[in-house]
Amino acid sequence: MILEFVGNNWLLVLAFVVLAGLLIQNLIAGNKGSVDPVEATDLINHKDAVVVDVRSAADFAKGHIINAINIPFNGFKNQLATLNKHKERPIIVNCRSGSQSALACRELRKAGFADVHNLRGGLMAWQNAGLPLTRKKR
Repeated sequence: MILEFVGNNWLLVLAFVVLAGLLIQNLIAGNKGSVDPVEATDLINHKDAVVVDVRSAADFAKGHIINAINIPFNGFKNQLATLNKHKERPIIVNCRSGSQSALACRELRKAGFADVHNLRGGLMAWQNAGLPLTRKKR
């Protein structure tokens, strides 16, 4: 029965296998270099980490991690030079859920930033951990 289905729909089965493989690879690679909110606070407090928020300016204004730098994801590649002065410090990148910040982390690593971390779960995880947000501009 299954073999008959696979034989009749081999293209769909192949697409499913490829997509499942890519999803698994993304999940495994996505946690590489990521930190949870507790690990992030340790980096901020003990290693002077820089927090980069890649959400839109409007979302950033509604609340962000204290002393975070806002560089919206839609123009992130063009503004990487603004972070060059922080190249030697750990960098924690966050967004709402952690997916856009993972992409931003890849761009930072390509640009030569060595100590880059994605905030796993993004600002939602930060808030769920009961950690503070601010609306003050830096």
